[in-house]
Formats: sequence, structure tokens, C-alpha cells
Amino acid sequence: MTRFPSWLMVIIAVVLVGLGGNAISAQDKYTVKVPNGLAFSEFRGYEGWQTVAVSQTDDKIEVILANPAMIRAYLAGIPGNGKPFPNGSKMAKIHWNAKKSEDAPAPTTVPDTLHDVDFMEKDSKRFAETNGWGYAQFNYEAASDRFTAEGSGADCGAACHKIAAAKDYVFTVYGKR
Repeated sequence: MTRFPSWLMVIIAVVLVGLGGNAISAQDKYTVKVPNGLAFSEFRGYEGWQTVAVSQTDDKIEVILANPAMIRAYLAGIPGNGKPFPNGSKMAKIHWNAKKSEDAPAPTTVPDTLHDVDFMEKDSKRFAETNGWGYAQFNYEAASDRFTAEGSGADCGAACHKIAAAKDYVFTVYGKR
């Protein structure tokens, strides 16, 4: 029978515990929730939603996505026709830090690291105090590969969106395709 030196067994045990600890500590983003507000899990599958528009600030690149209910509303002319988005409409806005492309032949700004993901959900009963919309922001920390909720409650975006009241509190226009 072959005997392993005890120091080798200790090293193997430490490595296995370390690897197991990393697997256990990996965050499931769908467990994160804004206290008294929206949960990331309410937007499961947002990565596959249709693009409504893209935007860019000085240091961020953003893509705005909508679930099928909201896309149908946009295609029906909402909010331009003066009607509100239906309950069940959802949007996601993904923000990346911007950087200059190292590969493009012309000066091109491209996404770098993920910064945060924001969500909006229309539910006129649940969010009656915020004109039917609930909001959430989940900040991303690349070093730990974890999301954290920003704010406390589904009203965290309501104040900013008041200036878009005439468009049912939605800034983003569905661009011609």
C-alpha cells in the first residue's frame, strides 16, 4: 500500500477546501433584492430581451432592453399616442464603463467592465405611490463578481423620472428600425 506524506495530504485538503469555498461563495445574482423593493429575480431572462435603444454618457455606455409586453406597447405607439404602458411592462438598463477600442480602425468607444444594471416594472397596484412604476439599481463590483442593491425601496428612481411624466415616466424612445 502506498503512503502519502502527511504534509501532501494537508496541502491537498487545503486546496480542495479553497476550491469548494470559491464555488460556495459565487453569488447568484437572482438572490439580490432592494430592501422593500424589487428583486433581481423579478427580471430573470432580461439578458435576452429586445433592445429598445442605446445611449452614452461621458463615461458609460448603456443598452436599454424591454420585455415582450413593453415591446408590444412600443410597437402600438405607446407612449407617443398618450396611452400608458400596460401592467407587466419591464425594462432593464445595463451600464458599462466606456473605453476606447484597441482594435477598431477608427476611434470607437466600446463597453468595458459592467457598472450596474437598473430595472423598471409597471404595476399600477403595487407601485401606486410612484405612478405605477417600481425601480431598482444593482451595482456591480468586478473584483468580487457581486451585485449589491442601491437604495431602499422600489421608489428609488421615481424622482428622476418625474420629468418624463408626459411619456408615462419613461425616458427611452423606441427608435425607428
